[in-house]
Amino acid sequence: MQITVAGKQLATSDALRSHVETGLGTITGKYFDHALEARVTFRKDAKGSNGGHFACDINLHAGRGLMMRGEGHGPDAMRAFDIAAEHVGKRLRRYRRRVNEHARSQAGVRDGAEVLREYVLPMEDSAEEEAPEMDGAEHPAVVAEPLGELHQLTVSEATMRLDLAGSPVIVFRNSASGVINVVYRRQDGHIGWIDPASA
Repeated sequence: MQITVAGKQLATSDALRSHVETGLGTITGKYFDHALEARVTFRKDAKGSNGGHFACDINLHAGRGLMMRGEGHGPDAMRAFDIAAEHVGKRLRRYRRRVNEHARSQAGVRDGAEVLREYVLPMEDSAEEEAPEMDGAEHPAVVAEPLGELHQLTVSEATMRLDLAGSPVIVFRNSASGVINVVYRRQDGHIGWIDPASA
């Protein structure tokens, strides 16, 4: 596994790099030995918010569109990493448990990946640009997202990927119906599921 350790306006020592490599090696070896790469970023926390003076972000790429993210805050960089690594470890344990639970039901199902297309919505009328903006909420910007792959998953697998990646939304092809579905994190903390086939 390739591990990149970086600091944002912060020098990273050899001892810190060694601590990160050992910690991530232990976690991935124990729960998920297929990890491809990890990026660990350290930064100083603004005014010690979130319970510490240092923050650590871990982004672990495990292949096939699977990303895991962990964040930690602590009084020093090593403690911040330990907390972030603990979050990643919990997510990996959950992932491994769910994979084992669904192994029999998914035997023989092929993960057909389709490429999602990228769309940018143009402004409807150029005259709108001349109109004064009213506190920015009237015309929100439309941001084009990068291309991704559309995986064939069950709803529980998509929910698992949503949880592991910490992303707000996952678009996937439902393996049961073959229809494109969406799972997303709702504002109340629950997970929503959009299935056009049931409408």
